[in-house]
Amino acid sequence: MNIQRISAIFEKDSKDFLKNITLLMMPFISIVLALVYNRVGDSEAQMPIMMIYVIVGVTFSTVTSVTIMTMMAEENEKKTLRGLILSPASFADIIAGKSLVTSIITFVTLIISLLIIGHEPIVSIRPIISMFLLFLFFLMLGIGIGLFAKSMASTSAYGMPVMFLFGFTPMFSIIGFGEDNLVMKIFEFFPIMQAIEIHDTSSWLPLGVISLWVVAAAIFMYVCFRKTVTDE
Repeated sequence: MNIQRISAIFEKDSKDFLKNITLLMMPFISIVLALVYNRVGDSEAQMPIMMIYVIVGVTFSTVTSVTIMTMMAEENEKKTLRGLILSPASFADIIAGKSLVTSIITFVTLIISLLIIGHEPIVSIRPIISMFLLFLFFLMLGIGIGLFAKSMASTSAYGMPVMFLFGFTPMFSIIGFGEDNLVMKIFEFFPIMQAIEIHDTSSWLPLGVISLWVVAAAIFMYVCFRKTVTDE
């Protein structure tokens, strides 16, 4: 990887991010939600694991996925993405450079949100690894969709399923879906639910399941990248 090329891409994306009001508002969704949960909960009691991962899911789906897919789609719409792909910058340079802004904003937002609601339950080796894997999953999923999308407007249609299916998954049990419900049995294998499962078992299997989701997202991202390269 070329550090200079990565830095140039990062600098450009930083300026684009600061100019986009919609993207600037994304981090506040998680922070405001954390403040609301903290306000309505018992200040002396530990926040339930489910609630913590609702915040985590909201952060990764809105700040990570939606932000990166919007930035990629904007480049796609302006026809500058293809020029970047055809430049001397490698695939790794492009992905690393374009991910830096999103990564920084994501982790700042996540840290602030967890400090508000309480981070003690996830400060151990397996939850931390799961957080990193979740970040990679949502990042690569967002990049893939951004490469696939032809315009910024279309990211709204693509972003909603990502948020509700992958980011807000724990909410389905909160709103009344029982454990025996078919929907919940399917959602149990989704990334966020597997991260919650880590707290209920001593097994490393949930990390393996999340890793499979990461691999699937990486394949999806690469296929979309190759399609963009060959698309005329």
